[in-house]
Amino acid sequence: MVKRLQHTELLSVYLQSLSTNNYIIMKKRYTYLFSAVLSLACATPSEACTGITLKTADGNTVVARTIEWNGNDLNSRLIVVPRKHKQNAITPSGKKEGMTIEAKYGYVGMAVEMEEFVVEGINEAGLSAGLFYFPKYGKYEQYDPRHKSMSVGDLQLVPWILGNFKTIDEMKTAIAKIHIVTIDSRASTAHWRIIDSSGRQVVLEITDGKPAFHENTLGVLTNAPGFEWHMTNLNNYINLFPGTVKSKYLGETELNSTGAGSGLLGLPGDFTPPSRFIRAAYFQTTAPRQATAEKTITQCFHILNNFDVPIGTESAHNVTPPDIPSATQWTAATDISGRKIYYRTMYNSDIRCIDLNKIDFVKTKYHSAPLDKHKEQHFFTVDIR
Repeated sequence: MVKRLQHTELLSVYLQSLSTNNYIIMKKRYTYLFSAVLSLACATPSEACTGITLKTADGNTVVARTIEWNGNDLNSRLIVVPRKHKQNAITPSGKKEGMTIEAKYGYVGMAVEMEEFVVEGINEAGLSAGLFYFPKYGKYEQYDPRHKSMSVGDLQLVPWILGNFKTIDEMKTAIAKIHIVTIDSRASTAHWRIIDSSGRQVVLEITDGKPAFHENTLGVLTNAPGFEWHMTNLNNYINLFPGTVKSKYLGETELNSTGAGSGLLGLPGDFTPPSRFIRAAYFQTTAPRQATAEKTITQCFHILNNFDVPIGTESAHNVTPPDIPSATQWTAATDISGRKIYYRTMYNSDIRCIDLNKIDFVKTKYHSAPLDKHKEQHFFTVDIR
């Protein structure tokens, strides 16, 4: 469950510094800002994300991921950002006085809690980026107000990446010149998955105040511990293989598999990040390549069905779970070459698609809308005649 820390005192100090004329307007704005940040920041074990990567038969890349949160409805939004759109990064003061993020490339993304906090998306150049929670293992540099014009909070790093870069190499060069900080020191840290149109994929982690990149040829990402730890941990499951174990004898006693798929007996099935990483790696790599991107997208959603976290499974017996349908709040899949992003939500399993090819990012206006216009599942009655 999410545990909200008492932030009234912190908020009051800031609000009292405002002039009387601005106080009422700003109080409402920054109360929501602090509440949104802290609802994301001050959480215990329910921050879960699982990312996979599939290839089509002709080698095109499709990436997909879930986002889990069992504390409250994240009020996720669909964001469309045109070229030249500007936003200012939020600093630990709660003010939008950090780096000015101007979009060189238009992009489409999904945001949580606030429209500024885009955590997954793709830009018109075919570069995709996503934020994954990384609690207790990351460590950012300390925020220095003297560098505020070059500082960006972790929850706004995805917009900075999507708005500015076409390739991973461009992004790596530029990221060394900025300061990535937390908006609130009590917040969970994050790590990021970035993919460009060539299919290259890297993981960005910050564990000692400086960005470190890891090539991700496997294409799987979950949460803590670090990416390299997860890759090493794969060796503990070298015995697993797809298919069914052949019959064998134990002395004079014949042993037979009790069912198909016994080659994966021992595959971890819990919701911890190490177990999800192993499960995702095997489900992804054993999946047959599909002929088209749309079939591959469908396959991604089927695979990620295995990572849906039922509400209540992460709550203590004496704690009432929140009134939401699932801890897996939404699942998204992105066709990198086709410049399309697909999603479904905990409220509505219908898969929706946004085609970037149909958006004129020069003429279009900034767009922000809930992922679900109506928070309910559509049911279709089959008419039997």
